[in-house]
Amino acid sequence: MKWLDEIRWDDNGLVPVIAQDWQTGRVLMFAWANREALAATADKGTAHYWSRSRNKLWNKGEESGHTQKVHEIRMDCDEDVVIYQVEQIGGIACHTGRQSCFYRRLENDRWISVDPVLKDPCEIYTNP
Repeated sequence: MKWLDEIRWDDNGLVPVIAQDWQTGRVLMFAWANREALAATADKGTAHYWSRSRNKLWNKGEESGHTQKVHEIRMDCDEDVVIYQVEQIGGIACHTGRQSCFYRRLENDRWISVDPVLKDPCEIYTNP
Protein backbone atom coordinates (compact mmCIF):
# COMPACT_ATOMS: atom_id res chain seq x y z
CA MET A 1 0.00 0.00 0.00
CA LYS A 2 2.07 2.83 -1.35
CA TRP A 3 -0.31 5.50 -0.02
CA LEU A 4 0.72 4.59 3.54
CA ASP A 5 4.33 5.45 2.66
CA GLU A 6 3.30 9.03 1.90
CA ILE A 7 2.31 9.67 5.52
CA ARG A 8 4.92 11.25 7.81
CA TRP A 9 4.72 8.90 10.79
CA ASP A 10 6.14 10.04 14.13
CA ASP A 11 9.04 8.28 15.84
CA ASN A 12 6.63 5.74 17.32
CA GLY A 13 5.09 4.93 13.93
CA LEU A 14 1.91 6.86 14.69
CA VAL A 15 -0.06 9.66 13.05
CA PRO A 16 -2.67 11.89 14.74
CA VAL A 17 -6.23 11.23 13.58
CA ILE A 18 -9.19 13.58 13.96
CA ALA A 19 -12.65 12.03 13.70
CA GLN A 20 -15.05 14.57 12.22
CA ASP A 21 -18.80 14.23 11.63
CA TRP A 22 -19.12 13.85 7.87
CA GLN A 23 -22.31 15.96 7.70
CA THR A 24 -21.87 18.71 10.31
CA GLY A 25 -18.08 19.00 10.40
CA ARG A 26 -18.06 18.79 14.21
CA VAL A 27 -14.88 17.34 15.65
CA LEU A 28 -15.87 14.21 17.56
CA MET A 29 -12.57 12.91 18.86
CA PHE A 30 -8.82 12.72 18.48
CA ALA A 31 -6.78 9.53 18.54
CA TRP A 32 -3.69 7.93 16.98
CA ALA A 33 -3.29 5.43 14.17
CA ASN A 34 -0.43 3.22 13.08
CA ARG A 35 -0.09 1.65 9.64
CA GLU A 36 -2.20 -1.36 10.61
CA ALA A 37 -5.04 0.82 11.96
CA LEU A 38 -5.09 3.09 8.91
CA ALA A 39 -4.97 0.14 6.51
CA ALA A 40 -7.83 -1.58 8.39
CA THR A 41 -9.87 1.64 8.29
CA ALA A 42 -9.42 1.96 4.54
CA ASP A 43 -10.10 -1.74 3.97
CA LYS A 44 -13.13 -2.22 6.24
CA GLY A 45 -14.71 1.25 6.10
CA THR A 46 -14.91 1.54 9.89
CA ALA A 47 -12.62 3.59 12.10
CA HIS A 48 -9.62 1.81 13.58
CA TYR A 49 -7.04 3.44 15.83
CA TRP A 50 -3.97 2.51 17.81
CA SER A 51 -4.68 2.58 21.55
CA ARG A 52 -1.56 3.84 23.28
CA SER A 53 -2.97 3.06 26.74
CA ARG A 54 -3.84 -0.54 25.81
CA ASN A 55 -0.98 -0.90 23.32
CA LYS A 56 -3.20 -2.55 20.73
CA LEU A 57 -5.25 -2.04 17.61
CA TRP A 58 -8.63 -0.55 18.51
CA ASN A 59 -11.73 -0.90 16.38
CA LYS A 60 -13.81 2.09 17.54
CA GLY A 61 -17.00 0.81 19.16
CA GLU A 62 -15.76 -2.72 19.77
CA GLU A 63 -16.89 -2.46 23.41
CA SER A 64 -19.49 0.33 23.33
CA GLY A 65 -21.18 -0.45 20.03
CA HIS A 66 -20.65 3.19 19.00
CA THR A 67 -18.80 2.50 15.77
CA GLN A 68 -17.71 5.01 13.17
CA LYS A 69 -18.56 4.42 9.51
CA VAL A 70 -15.84 6.15 7.52
CA HIS A 71 -16.97 8.15 4.49
CA GLU A 72 -13.60 9.73 3.65
CA ILE A 73 -10.01 9.67 4.79
CA ARG A 74 -8.05 12.87 4.27
CA MET A 75 -4.45 13.88 4.90
CA ASP A 76 -3.21 17.40 5.58
CA CYS A 77 -0.70 19.34 3.46
CA ASP A 78 2.23 18.45 5.75
CA GLU A 79 1.31 14.76 5.44
CA ASP A 80 1.38 14.32 9.23
CA VAL A 81 -2.30 14.50 10.29
CA VAL A 82 -5.25 12.44 9.07
CA ILE A 83 -8.98 13.13 9.27
CA TYR A 84 -11.60 10.42 9.25
CA GLN A 85 -14.91 11.89 8.10
CA VAL A 86 -17.33 9.59 9.86
CA GLU A 87 -20.92 8.75 10.54
CA GLN A 88 -21.03 8.19 14.29
CA ILE A 89 -23.29 5.21 14.87
CA GLY A 90 -25.42 5.75 17.97
CA GLY A 91 -24.48 9.44 18.12
CA ILE A 92 -21.93 8.97 20.92
CA ALA A 93 -18.19 9.24 20.25
CA CYS A 94 -16.92 9.97 23.77
CA HIS A 95 -16.41 7.40 26.52
CA THR A 96 -18.17 9.89 28.85
CA GLY A 97 -21.42 9.26 26.95
CA ARG A 98 -21.35 12.53 25.00
CA GLN A 99 -21.56 13.19 21.28
CA SER A 100 -18.03 14.62 21.18
CA CYS A 101 -14.93 14.33 23.33
CA PHE A 102 -14.64 18.13 23.01
CA TYR A 103 -17.47 18.98 25.40
CA ARG A 104 -15.66 21.52 27.59
CA ARG A 105 -15.34 25.21 26.72
CA LEU A 106 -13.03 27.75 28.36
CA GLU A 107 -15.08 30.49 30.06
CA ASN A 108 -13.63 33.04 32.49
CA ASP A 109 -10.50 30.95 33.14
CA ARG A 110 -12.51 27.77 33.84
CA TRP A 111 -13.44 24.71 31.80
CA ILE A 112 -17.23 24.41 31.60
CA SER A 113 -19.05 21.28 30.38
CA VAL A 114 -21.40 22.49 27.67
CA ASP A 115 -22.65 19.24 26.13
CA PRO A 116 -25.03 16.82 27.83
CA VAL A 117 -24.32 13.20 28.68
CA LEU A 118 -26.49 11.26 26.23
CA LYS A 119 -25.98 7.91 27.94
CA ASP A 120 -24.48 7.00 31.30
CA PRO A 121 -21.06 5.39 30.71
CA CYS A 122 -21.99 2.66 33.22
CA GLU A 123 -24.70 1.59 30.74
CA ILE A 124 -22.20 1.58 27.87
CA TYR A 125 -19.15 -0.11 29.35
CA THR A 126 -18.64 -2.82 31.91
CA ASN A 127 -15.49 -0.98 33.12
CA PRO A 128 -15.90 2.77 32.29
